[in-house]
Amino acid sequence: MDQNELKKILPHRPPMLLLDEADLVDSEAVASYRVRGDEFFLQGHFPGHPVVPGVILCEMMAQACCVLLGSDMPAGATPYYTGIRQVKFREKVQPGDELEIRCSLTKSRPPFYFAQGTVSVSGRVAAEGEFSFAVLEG
Repeated sequence: MDQNELKKILPHRPPMLLLDEADLVDSEAVASYRVRGDEFFLQGHFPGHPVVPGVILCEMMAQACCVLLGSDMPAGATPYYTGIRQVKFREKVQPGDELEIRCSLTKSRPPFYFAQGTVSVSGRVAAEGEFSFAVLEG
């Protein structure tokens, strides 16, 4: 699904829609994002040596996780972060990098959902972590 289709699932809009494409593959969400270099989050992080902030990588994983919840979310519901655990940053992510974001659900007790995710660049894991969400209406 492209960004127009993602907008039907995710409440995010540019500049905070941080996935270019996503698909469901078996029980995983597989998403992609190309770091162009003109993103708001690179301004000042760091001058002359731009690096994608870790919190943005976490947000990308969260958005990919929400693709998994898409069909289970009631119309008008919003997924909210409730926790982030065991996050590790292993490689820096810079302009020109093509990211592959993979997420899978590990447990659910609606309205709470638990997931794990990774962000990879050229087959190397750049970031990984565990996440939890509450899907709330209104």
